[in-house]
Amino acid sequence: MENLLDIQDLHAVAGEKEILKGLNLKINKGETHVIMGPNGAGKSTTANVILNNPEYKKVSGKVVFEGEDISDLSTDKIAKEGVFMSFQSPVEIPGISTTNFLKYAKNKITDKPVKIFELRDQIQKYMEELNMNPKLIERNLNVGFSGGEKKKNEILQMLVLEPKLVILDETDSGLDVDAVRTVSKGIEMYKNEENAVLIITHNTRILENLKVDYVHILVDGKIVKTGDASLAQEIEENGYAQYK
Repeated sequence: MENLLDIQDLHAVAGEKEILKGLNLKINKGETHVIMGPNGAGKSTTANVILNNPEYKKVSGKVVFEGEDISDLSTDKIAKEGVFMSFQSPVEIPGISTTNFLKYAKNKITDKPVKIFELRDQIQKYMEELNMNPKLIERNLNVGFSGGEKKKNEILQMLVLEPKLVILDETDSGLDVDAVRTVSKGIEMYKNEENAVLIITHNTRILENLKVDYVHILVDGKIVKTGDASLAQEIEENGYAQYK
């Protein structure tokens, strides 16, 4: 198994508050990992620190991606290396259509001019498979989209941009059953032996239709237990009390 992401003894703060307190996590190509934990445990912080969001500061430890220390790279460079993150609430961008956004993003990542007709065909195919409203593609990015449409749109971006590592941060929050199923389907369409997925969630619903390799329990800034998919079921039934 070839290692993709290796987080080593990571400590990070937001403002004055220490949130990650020695986090270790290894993800190999071809794997699907899940991080679960109570509110305030550091789940979203983990995602933001991997992508070097300036609101969070690494104090010590490092983030290694494909053998390269990316701890100090800027967020756009980390994205270019092949890390994609889906947010809890995707931003609206007036004045740029979803097609143009995808064309621009693909251009930036590959450093090659994008063939617009090929891109349109690819987008259309994925939208059909994800059961998305075809009109969304010409509308301004996420403007006036429902919560479910925004999430589907992010899954569409993930499929078109073909990153090496996808981080889904609470992608299932507030979604109805059909939208959750679409997100799960998109993840299955994306997954192969060369890439990996990290799902951050407090809800096991999104895991029902996915093959999950590892579940990690994050409590108070550290991973306190790692297991297989059955660990998520155990948390669903018993909560986090025994790990606090």
